[in-house]
Amino acid sequence: MHATRTIADVMTRGAHTLSPDDSVIHAAQAMESLDVGALPVCDAGHNLVGLVTDRDIVLRAVARNRLSDSLPLTEVMSHDVLWCYEDEPVDDVLDDMVQRQIRRLPVMDREKNLVGMVSLGDLAAKTQNSGIGGALAEISLPAAPVRRTEGVSPSGDYELPEVRNSDIHEVNIGRS
Repeated sequence: MHATRTIADVMTRGAHTLSPDDSVIHAAQAMESLDVGALPVCDAGHNLVGLVTDRDIVLRAVARNRLSDSLPLTEVMSHDVLWCYEDEPVDDVLDDMVQRQIRRLPVMDREKNLVGMVSLGDLAAKTQNSGIGGALAEISLPAAPVRRTEGVSPSGDYELPEVRNSDIHEVNIGRS
């Protein structure tokens, strides 16, 4: 029998971070350069305050025709960030990712310092877990599309919900 693998065994260390005041265009360029689809956003004290994904940029900036050199990440990033601890068992985190339909997570140490990121790709590439394929299938199940005509403006544009600049809430998806 082998020891239970932890997230520290499979995560990507040294995640590139952005500042809440960085521009959305800068974030997109960093994602292109790093070939990633999500980047953690940290304040001046290196505290995790958000996460920006390529989807956030498309839906909250591009689709709303708000993209500009001066649009800050605070306007498009996700503020309520789910994360896990580096010493949590891989299987526990994977179960939580499936339940919440999440593909990637920031990883924290027990002092709540950002130490990296973990994705389904990391789990698939670095474990022999036979449940990865099923997990990906479940996470990828599409939600029912919103097809309400009352959400469409007279110009035919869909109106997306506003992103609130709310206080960050600590949300640890793990069991510890």
